[in-house]
Amino acid sequence: MPSAAKARRSRAQKPSELKVRKEHARLRALGLRHVEIWLPDVRSRAFRAEAHRQSVAVAASARARDDQAFINVLSDQGDE
Repeated sequence: MPSAAKARRSRAQKPSELKVRKEHARLRALGLRHVEIWLPDVRSRAFRAEAHRQSVAVAASARARDDQAFINVLSDQGDE
C-alpha cells in the first residue's frame, strides 16, 4: 500500500497548488516561516455572549474605575 506522501506526489497538482507551493518557497527563501493559527470567531453569537458576560463582570468589580483608568492610559499612548 502506498504511503500518503507517495499518494500526494503521484496525483497531478492543480495550478493553484503549484502557485501556493511557489509562493511558500519564495517566502521561505526570504527567511519567513509559515504559521497557521486559529482565532476565536468574533462574529459568533457565543463569542459575543461571552465577551458581554466578561465586560459586565469587569464593570461590576470593585476595581472597575482603576481598571478603566489603566486602559485609558494605555489607549492614550498612541496619540503622541
